[in-house]
Amino acid sequence: MNYLAHAYLSFNEPELLLGNMVSDYVKGKKQFDFPKRMQAGIRLHRAIDEFTDTHPATKNIASLFKPYYRLYSGAFADIVYDYFLANDSQVFSSPQKLLDFTQHTYELLAQNSSWFPASFAGMFPYMRTQNWLYNYQFDWGIQRSFNGLVRRATYLPESDKAFELFLHNKVFLRDQYQYFFGSVKIFAADTMQQLLKH
Repeated sequence: MNYLAHAYLSFNEPELLLGNMVSDYVKGKKQFDFPKRMQAGIRLHRAIDEFTDTHPATKNIASLFKPYYRLYSGAFADIVYDYFLANDSQVFSSPQKLLDFTQHTYELLAQNSSWFPASFAGMFPYMRTQNWLYNYQFDWGIQRSFNGLVRRATYLPESDKAFELFLHNKVFLRDQYQYFFGSVKIFAADTMQQLLKH
Protein backbone atom coordinates (compact mmCIF):
# COMPACT_ATOMS: atom_id res chain seq x y z
CA MET A 1 0.00 0.00 0.00
CA ASN A 2 1.07 3.58 -0.57
CA TYR A 3 0.87 6.70 1.64
CA LEU A 4 -2.86 7.45 1.38
CA ALA A 5 -3.86 3.90 2.23
CA HIS A 6 -1.46 3.71 5.17
CA ALA A 7 -2.81 7.02 6.49
CA TYR A 8 -6.40 5.82 6.15
CA LEU A 9 -5.62 2.46 7.77
CA SER A 10 -4.25 4.22 10.86
CA PHE A 11 -7.87 4.82 11.91
CA ASN A 12 -7.31 8.39 13.12
CA GLU A 13 -4.88 7.31 15.87
CA PRO A 14 -2.12 9.99 15.86
CA GLU A 15 0.82 7.92 17.15
CA LEU A 16 -0.23 4.92 15.10
CA LEU A 17 -0.44 7.19 12.05
CA LEU A 18 3.05 8.51 12.67
CA GLY A 19 4.56 5.02 12.92
CA ASN A 20 2.59 3.79 9.93
CA MET A 21 3.72 6.68 7.74
CA VAL A 22 7.44 6.60 8.63
CA SER A 23 7.83 2.82 8.79
CA ASP A 24 9.69 2.51 5.47
CA TYR A 25 12.30 4.94 6.84
CA VAL A 26 12.92 2.92 10.03
CA LYS A 27 15.23 -0.07 9.68
CA GLY A 28 15.43 -3.11 11.94
CA LYS A 29 15.84 -2.48 15.65
CA LYS A 30 15.62 1.28 15.18
CA GLN A 31 11.87 0.85 15.71
CA PHE A 32 12.54 0.39 19.42
CA ASP A 33 13.86 3.96 19.64
CA PHE A 34 10.28 5.25 19.35
CA PRO A 35 7.33 5.41 21.78
CA LYS A 36 5.29 2.22 22.19
CA ARG A 37 2.24 3.33 20.18
CA MET A 38 4.47 4.59 17.41
CA GLN A 39 6.19 1.20 17.39
CA ALA A 40 2.74 -0.34 17.02
CA GLY A 41 2.19 1.87 13.95
CA ILE A 42 5.48 0.70 12.45
CA ARG A 43 4.50 -2.93 12.98
CA LEU A 44 1.00 -2.25 11.62
CA HIS A 45 2.54 -0.84 8.44
CA ARG A 46 4.70 -3.92 7.99
CA ALA A 47 1.78 -6.27 8.61
CA ILE A 48 -0.36 -4.39 6.06
CA ASP A 49 2.46 -4.57 3.51
CA GLU A 50 2.85 -8.31 4.00
CA PHE A 51 -0.91 -8.85 3.70
CA THR A 52 -1.00 -6.68 0.58
CA ASP A 53 1.97 -8.33 -1.11
CA THR A 54 0.46 -11.81 -0.74
CA HIS A 55 -3.12 -10.92 -1.71
CA PRO A 56 -4.30 -12.32 -5.06
CA ALA A 57 -5.52 -8.88 -6.22
CA THR A 58 -2.05 -7.41 -5.77
CA LYS A 59 -0.54 -10.29 -7.70
CA ASN A 60 -3.09 -9.72 -10.47
CA ILE A 61 -2.21 -6.01 -10.70
CA ALA A 62 1.52 -6.69 -10.50
CA SER A 63 1.24 -9.19 -13.36
CA LEU A 64 0.20 -6.31 -15.61
CA PHE A 65 3.40 -4.39 -14.86
CA LYS A 66 5.78 -7.31 -14.39
CA PRO A 67 6.78 -7.87 -18.05
CA TYR A 68 8.16 -4.32 -18.13
CA TYR A 69 9.15 -3.61 -14.51
CA ARG A 70 9.83 -7.01 -12.95
CA LEU A 71 10.72 -6.59 -9.25
CA TYR A 72 9.12 -3.14 -9.12
CA SER A 73 5.72 -4.32 -10.34
CA GLY A 74 4.39 -4.49 -6.78
CA ALA A 75 5.44 -0.90 -6.13
CA PHE A 76 3.34 0.25 -9.08
CA ALA A 77 0.43 -1.79 -7.70
CA ASP A 78 0.74 0.07 -4.38
CA ILE A 79 0.35 3.43 -6.12
CA VAL A 80 -2.60 2.16 -8.15
CA TYR A 81 -4.42 1.26 -4.93
CA ASP A 82 -4.12 4.86 -3.72
CA TYR A 83 -5.77 6.15 -6.91
CA PHE A 84 -8.84 3.99 -6.41
CA LEU A 85 -8.97 4.68 -2.67
CA ALA A 86 -8.89 8.44 -3.32
CA ASN A 87 -11.79 7.97 -5.75
CA ASP A 88 -13.77 5.54 -3.56
CA SER A 89 -17.06 7.27 -2.73
CA GLN A 90 -17.70 4.73 0.02
CA VAL A 91 -14.60 6.06 1.82
CA PHE A 92 -14.50 9.72 0.74
CA SER A 93 -17.98 10.87 -0.27
CA SER A 94 -16.65 13.98 -2.03
CA PRO A 95 -13.35 15.63 -3.02
CA GLN A 96 -13.84 17.93 -0.03
CA LYS A 97 -13.94 14.94 2.33
CA LEU A 98 -10.69 13.69 0.82
CA LEU A 99 -9.16 17.15 1.15
CA ASP A 100 -10.25 17.39 4.80
CA PHE A 101 -8.71 13.99 5.49
CA THR A 102 -5.40 14.90 3.88
CA GLN A 103 -5.12 18.21 5.74
CA HIS A 104 -5.93 16.52 9.05
CA THR A 105 -3.30 13.86 8.32
CA TYR A 106 -0.59 16.45 7.61
CA GLU A 107 -1.50 18.35 10.76
CA LEU A 108 -1.28 15.26 12.97
CA LEU A 109 2.07 14.36 11.45
CA ALA A 110 3.45 17.89 11.81
CA GLN A 111 2.52 17.94 15.49
CA ASN A 112 4.88 14.99 16.00
CA SER A 113 7.62 16.04 13.61
CA SER A 114 10.28 15.72 16.32
CA TRP A 115 9.98 11.95 15.84
CA PHE A 116 10.46 12.03 12.06
CA PRO A 117 13.42 10.00 10.75
CA ALA A 118 15.75 12.34 8.85
CA SER A 119 14.80 11.06 5.40
CA PHE A 120 11.07 11.39 6.09
CA ALA A 121 11.64 14.86 7.54
CA GLY A 122 13.28 15.86 4.27
CA MET A 123 10.42 14.50 2.19
CA PHE A 124 7.41 15.58 4.29
CA PRO A 125 7.37 19.30 3.34
CA TYR A 126 7.04 18.30 -0.33
CA MET A 127 4.29 15.80 0.47
CA ARG A 128 2.38 18.50 2.34
CA THR A 129 2.87 21.54 0.11
CA GLN A 130 2.22 19.55 -3.08
CA ASN A 131 -0.60 17.63 -1.34
CA TRP A 132 0.41 14.22 -2.61
CA LEU A 133 -2.36 12.46 -0.67
CA TYR A 134 -5.07 14.55 -2.31
CA ASN A 135 -3.59 14.38 -5.78
CA TYR A 136 -3.70 10.59 -5.94
CA GLN A 137 -7.28 11.03 -7.19
CA PHE A 138 -6.03 12.46 -10.50
CA ASP A 139 -4.44 10.68 -13.44
CA TRP A 140 -1.64 13.25 -13.44
CA GLY A 141 -1.08 12.62 -9.72
CA ILE A 142 -0.52 8.94 -10.44
CA GLN A 143 1.79 9.79 -13.33
CA ARG A 144 3.78 11.98 -10.96
CA SER A 145 3.96 9.18 -8.39
CA PHE A 146 5.13 6.72 -11.06
CA ASN A 147 7.84 9.21 -12.04
CA GLY A 148 8.88 9.54 -8.40
CA LEU A 149 9.18 5.76 -8.13
CA VAL A 150 11.51 5.72 -11.13
CA ARG A 151 13.67 8.48 -9.62
CA ARG A 152 14.10 6.48 -6.41
CA ALA A 153 14.65 3.12 -8.11
CA THR A 154 18.05 1.89 -9.16
CA TYR A 155 17.18 0.04 -12.34
CA LEU A 156 14.08 1.75 -13.73
CA PRO A 157 14.74 3.94 -16.79
CA GLU A 158 11.15 5.19 -17.33
CA SER A 159 7.54 5.01 -16.15
CA ASP A 160 5.77 5.94 -19.40
CA LYS A 161 4.76 2.36 -20.10
CA ALA A 162 3.42 1.97 -16.56
CA PHE A 163 1.23 5.04 -16.95
CA GLU A 164 -0.03 3.77 -20.31
CA LEU A 165 -0.92 0.43 -18.70
CA PHE A 166 -2.71 2.25 -15.89
CA LEU A 167 -4.78 4.36 -18.29
CA HIS A 168 -5.74 1.45 -20.54
CA ASN A 169 -6.64 -1.02 -17.78
CA LYS A 170 -8.66 1.03 -15.31
CA VAL A 171 -11.67 -1.28 -15.24
CA PHE A 172 -9.50 -4.29 -14.47
CA LEU A 173 -7.52 -2.32 -11.86
CA ARG A 174 -10.67 -0.99 -10.21
CA ASP A 175 -12.06 -4.52 -9.96
CA GLN A 176 -8.88 -5.69 -8.25
CA TYR A 177 -9.03 -2.76 -5.81
CA GLN A 178 -12.63 -3.63 -4.94
CA TYR A 179 -11.68 -7.29 -4.47
CA PHE A 180 -8.85 -6.25 -2.15
CA PHE A 181 -9.73 -3.20 -0.07
CA GLY A 182 -12.49 -4.52 2.17
CA SER A 183 -10.28 -7.40 3.27
CA VAL A 184 -7.23 -5.24 4.03
CA LYS A 185 -9.38 -2.84 6.06
CA ILE A 186 -10.67 -5.68 8.25
CA PHE A 187 -7.16 -7.10 8.56
CA ALA A 188 -5.68 -3.71 9.55
CA ALA A 189 -8.40 -3.04 12.14
CA ASP A 190 -7.93 -6.48 13.71
CA THR A 191 -4.14 -6.14 13.68
CA MET A 192 -4.33 -2.68 15.26
CA GLN A 193 -6.44 -4.02 18.12
CA GLN A 194 -3.95 -6.82 18.75
CA LEU A 195 -0.95 -4.46 18.66
CA LEU A 196 -2.52 -1.96 21.04
CA LYS A 197 -3.13 -4.70 23.63
CA HIS A 198 0.62 -5.13 24.14
